[in-house]
Amino acid sequence: MVDTILFQIAPEDRELTPARQHDSDAAFDLRSRVDELLAPGEWKAIPTGVKMQLPQDFVADVRPRSGLALKHGVTVLNTPGTIDPGYRGEVKVLLVNHGKTPFPIRRGDRIAQLLFFRLPQVQVVLTDTLECSDRGEGGFGSTGRR
Repeated sequence: MVDTILFQIAPEDRELTPARQHDSDAAFDLRSRVDELLAPGEWKAIPTGVKMQLPQDFVADVRPRSGLALKHGVTVLNTPGTIDPGYRGEVKVLLVNHGKTPFPIRRGDRIAQLLFFRLPQVQVVLTDTLECSDRGEGGFGSTGRR
Protein backbone atom coordinates (compact mmCIF):
# COMPACT_ATOMS: atom_id res chain seq x y z
CA MET A 1 0.00 0.00 0.00
CA VAL A 2 1.31 3.45 -0.93
CA ASP A 3 0.30 6.42 1.21
CA THR A 4 -0.39 9.77 -0.46
CA ILE A 5 1.00 13.11 0.68
CA LEU A 6 -0.42 16.14 -1.14
CA PHE A 7 1.94 19.05 -1.91
CA GLN A 8 0.67 22.49 -2.89
CA ILE A 9 3.32 24.58 -4.62
CA ALA A 10 2.85 27.77 -6.63
CA PRO A 11 3.52 27.32 -10.37
CA GLU A 12 6.60 29.59 -10.20
CA ASP A 13 8.03 27.40 -7.40
CA ARG A 14 7.47 23.92 -8.90
CA GLU A 15 11.22 23.27 -9.15
CA LEU A 16 11.23 23.34 -5.33
CA THR A 17 9.05 20.22 -5.06
CA PRO A 18 10.52 17.97 -2.37
CA ALA A 19 12.17 14.89 -3.84
CA ARG A 20 14.46 12.03 -2.97
CA GLN A 21 17.87 12.24 -4.61
CA HIS A 22 18.08 8.44 -4.80
CA ASP A 23 15.35 5.79 -4.81
CA SER A 24 16.80 4.30 -1.63
CA ASP A 25 16.76 7.62 0.31
CA ALA A 26 14.45 7.74 3.32
CA ALA A 27 13.84 11.50 3.25
CA PHE A 28 12.78 14.13 0.73
CA ASP A 29 15.01 17.18 0.30
CA LEU A 30 13.53 20.58 1.10
CA ARG A 31 14.82 23.56 -0.91
CA SER A 32 15.00 27.25 -0.10
CA ARG A 33 12.49 29.53 -1.82
CA VAL A 34 14.65 32.61 -1.17
CA ASP A 35 18.19 33.95 -1.21
CA GLU A 36 19.39 34.60 2.33
CA LEU A 37 22.61 35.14 4.26
CA LEU A 38 22.95 33.45 7.64
CA ALA A 39 25.54 35.15 9.84
CA PRO A 40 27.53 33.12 12.41
CA GLY A 41 25.31 32.49 15.44
CA GLU A 42 22.19 33.62 13.58
CA TRP A 43 19.03 31.63 12.92
CA LYS A 44 16.19 32.29 10.50
CA ALA A 45 13.02 30.60 9.31
CA ILE A 46 13.72 29.83 5.64
CA PRO A 47 10.60 29.42 3.46
CA THR A 48 10.41 26.41 1.11
CA GLY A 49 7.36 27.27 -1.00
CA VAL A 50 5.78 23.96 0.05
CA LYS A 51 2.40 23.46 1.68
CA MET A 52 1.14 19.96 2.29
CA GLN A 53 -1.73 17.83 3.42
CA LEU A 54 -0.77 14.82 5.48
CA PRO A 55 -3.11 11.92 6.20
CA GLN A 56 -4.54 12.27 9.72
CA ASP A 57 -2.38 9.42 11.02
CA PHE A 58 0.91 10.91 9.72
CA VAL A 59 3.49 13.41 10.91
CA ALA A 60 6.43 14.94 9.03
CA ASP A 61 9.82 15.64 10.60
CA VAL A 62 12.13 18.37 9.29
CA ARG A 63 15.70 17.21 9.83
CA PRO A 64 19.18 18.58 9.10
CA ARG A 65 21.28 17.66 6.10
CA SER A 66 24.48 16.06 7.35
CA GLY A 67 26.66 17.71 4.70
CA LEU A 68 25.61 21.22 5.74
CA ALA A 69 26.32 20.40 9.38
CA LEU A 70 29.71 18.81 8.68
CA LYS A 71 31.01 21.30 6.13
CA HIS A 72 29.45 24.56 7.35
CA GLY A 73 28.09 24.10 10.88
CA VAL A 74 24.57 24.82 9.59
CA THR A 75 21.74 22.74 11.01
CA VAL A 76 18.05 22.76 11.89
CA LEU A 77 17.70 24.55 15.23
CA ASN A 78 14.62 22.71 16.51
CA THR A 79 15.53 19.31 15.14
CA PRO A 80 13.44 17.51 14.37
CA GLY A 81 10.87 20.12 13.49
CA THR A 82 7.44 18.54 13.74
CA ILE A 83 4.72 19.17 11.17
CA ASP A 84 1.34 18.02 12.43
CA PRO A 85 -1.29 16.61 10.05
CA GLY A 86 -3.60 19.61 10.58
CA TYR A 87 -1.03 22.24 9.51
CA ARG A 88 -1.64 23.77 6.07
CA GLY A 89 0.81 26.67 6.05
CA GLU A 90 4.09 26.96 4.21
CA VAL A 91 6.83 24.68 5.51
CA LYS A 92 9.71 26.75 6.83
CA VAL A 93 13.06 25.44 8.01
CA LEU A 94 14.54 27.01 11.14
CA LEU A 95 18.23 27.04 10.20
CA VAL A 96 21.05 28.09 12.53
CA ASN A 97 24.64 28.85 11.59
CA HIS A 98 26.99 27.40 14.21
CA GLY A 99 29.92 28.01 11.85
CA LYS A 100 32.52 30.78 11.93
CA THR A 101 31.68 32.40 8.60
CA PRO A 102 28.48 33.72 7.02
CA PHE A 103 26.56 31.04 5.14
CA PRO A 104 24.87 32.06 1.87
CA ILE A 105 21.61 30.34 0.99
CA ARG A 106 20.43 30.51 -2.61
CA ARG A 107 16.99 29.81 -3.99
CA GLY A 108 16.83 26.09 -4.81
CA ASP A 109 19.55 25.03 -2.34
CA ARG A 110 18.76 21.83 -0.47
CA ILE A 111 18.53 23.00 3.15
CA ALA A 112 16.84 20.18 5.09
CA GLN A 113 15.18 16.78 4.82
CA LEU A 114 11.53 15.85 5.23
CA LEU A 115 10.77 12.43 6.70
CA PHE A 116 7.25 11.00 7.06
CA PHE A 117 6.01 8.73 9.86
CA ARG A 118 2.74 7.02 10.62
CA LEU A 119 1.52 7.98 14.09
CA PRO A 120 0.69 5.18 16.49
CA GLN A 121 -2.73 5.17 18.09
CA VAL A 122 -2.13 5.47 21.83
CA GLN A 123 -4.23 5.71 24.95
CA VAL A 124 -2.98 7.54 28.03
CA VAL A 125 -3.89 5.92 31.35
CA LEU A 126 -3.18 7.55 34.72
CA THR A 127 -1.71 5.28 37.40
CA ASP A 128 -0.37 5.60 40.93
CA THR A 129 2.58 3.24 40.32
CA LEU A 130 4.94 2.18 37.55
CA GLU A 131 6.86 -1.08 37.16
CA CYS A 132 10.52 -1.01 38.21
CA SER A 133 13.20 -1.07 35.52
CA ASP A 134 16.98 -1.47 35.38
CA ARG A 135 17.41 2.23 34.80
CA GLY A 136 14.87 3.45 37.32
CA GLU A 137 14.75 7.25 37.60
CA GLY A 138 18.30 7.79 36.30
CA GLY A 139 18.27 10.73 33.92
CA PHE A 140 20.86 12.74 32.01
CA GLY A 141 24.26 11.04 32.15
CA SER A 142 23.12 8.38 34.59
CA THR A 143 24.49 5.51 32.52
CA GLY A 144 28.06 6.80 32.46
CA ARG A 145 30.20 8.64 29.96
CA ARG A 146 30.07 6.16 27.10
